[in-house]
Amino acid sequence: MEAPESIGTDSGSNGRPGAVPNHVAVIMDGNGRWAREQGMSRSAGHRAGKENIRVIIEAFAKRGVGCLTLFAFSTENWYRPEDEVQSLIEILGEVIKSEVDLLHRQGIRIRHLGRLDRLKPEIQQAVMDSIRLTSSNNRMMLNVAFDYGGRVEILDAVRRIVADRRNPEEITEELFRGYLYTGETPDPDLVIRTAGEQRLSNFLLWQAAYAEYYSTPVLWPDFDETEVVRALNAYAGRLRRFGRIADPAS
Repeated sequence: MEAPESIGTDSGSNGRPGAVPNHVAVIMDGNGRWAREQGMSRSAGHRAGKENIRVIIEAFAKRGVGCLTLFAFSTENWYRPEDEVQSLIEILGEVIKSEVDLLHRQGIRIRHLGRLDRLKPEIQQAVMDSIRLTSSNNRMMLNVAFDYGGRVEILDAVRRIVADRRNPEEITEELFRGYLYTGETPDPDLVIRTAGEQRLSNFLLWQAAYAEYYSTPVLWPDFDETEVVRALNAYAGRLRRFGRIADPAS
């Protein structure tokens, strides 16, 4: 189905017609449920979700989204069955091998959020190589959150601040932001979660404080370009106040 090009047209009187978020973060959920509905293994569901990533990256990039963060594997996912964990790690390696050159040609800059030390050395090296290869690209930044947890990220930031012997009086929100995995990356404007769940699941806890949240029942392997446009239309229909009172004239 061809995706409708109607971003912002359903925004209503309080919306911002045509507004496009600079940074979109996606919790890619529902691979296992999708597989169960198809009578397939969970690993097959994760592979179906992998095939969807390229389409979604391009769908956001061509609509002017400057940064896309994909939540691929959490610090808690290590507690899943060993065969599923190994399948997810293998898929990461396959994605790097099959997609990085294409993403580079498309002008996508790749960054990794989270830990690398628990991955096999060859995958660690492949991640670092992909980061170096695409470091000068500027069409869109792609953050891949793999072995990522928001609480661990905050604790790691605190540890680095202590190690740097920072004076407590100089610790501001801006300084703290620089110690997070995301560094100077803008905070997400929109967080999307597929498969109908209504929680952040330890994802970008500091950064998403004022993000707009969009939940869809669509499972990740079925989240296509049409669903991207629906999410962007929903974002354009939100009036963002950031704790302030809206301008009565708006």
